[in-house]
This record gives sequence, C-alpha cells and structure tokens, in this order.
Amino acid sequence: MRLSEKMEKALNTQIKEEFESAYLYLSMAAYLKSKKFSGFAKWMEAQMQEELNHAMKLYSYVNERGGRVVLEELKKPQENWNSPQEIFEAAYKHECYISDKINELVHLARDEKDNATESFLQWFVNEQVEEEATTSEIADKLRFIGESKNGLLMLDNTLGQRGAE
Repeated sequence: MRLSEKMEKALNTQIKEEFESAYLYLSMAAYLKSKKFSGFAKWMEAQMQEELNHAMKLYSYVNERGGRVVLEELKKPQENWNSPQEIFEAAYKHECYISDKINELVHLARDEKDNATESFLQWFVNEQVEEEATTSEIADKLRFIGESKNGLLMLDNTLGQRGAE
C-alpha cells in the first residue's frame, strides 16, 4: 500500500525537521568550539550525525512506500548562546518539540489507517524518550554545576567521550 498524499507530505515535513535539528546541533557545536568546550562540541557533533541518520531513515521509508521525497527549505539556526547550560536547555526544549511532531505523525498514521507507518514511527517515539531524557539530564547537571569551572571542565571532558552513533 502506498502512502497517502497527506502522510507523504507530513513525512516530508518531518524530514525537514530532522535536517533542521542537525543544523541546530551543528550550530551549537560551532559555538561551543569557539568557546573552547571541545567535549560539549563533540557531543553536539555526534547528536548532529544522529539527526541526519533520522532524516535519512525517514527518507528511505518514504521511498520504500512509493512516495516522493520533496526537500523543503531549512531555516537558519540560532548561532549564539550565553552558556553550555543555555545550549542544553535549548536542546531539551527542541527535543520536546520534535517529540510533539513525531506524536502528530503517529496520530495522522492512525487517522489514515496506515498501520505500516504507525509501526515504523514507533522507533522514533522510543528514540525521542531517550533524546529528551539525555538532554534533560545534561541540562540538570549543568544547573547543578552552576559557575564551577572545575565542574564545567569535568562535564566537558565526560561528554567528549561520546562517539558517533
């Protein structure tokens, strides 16, 4: 069964959302690198790659279902923040936004009686639980650390251990 026009359009919009997420995380990484937080930057670069993978997973799915991927224009991401804490709070807020978008897709798949797409989207639902939990935990740690330079350097070092997934 092919994708409905409505589902195809919604999935194409989500592809854009995932590419914009990658673009946002790359912008965050660039800012962090400019402030010499190489560990935080490395974490954001890995997150950027993960978002690209999400976009490509959706891209492949639309093609598998006989749809046509139509790429939409990306908006320019924010480029300046006041601190790593502000960045990770923004990342958490962004992941909540993406979770809402994924949930909207699930509801649309149900409305369209598109069981295959609903099943496919469950991976993203589960992924978003992890994304929210991870960014929230890091933001919480940064709030706890506050202005402690030692704490910031330790967390920067710890997050720099993350590899691309």
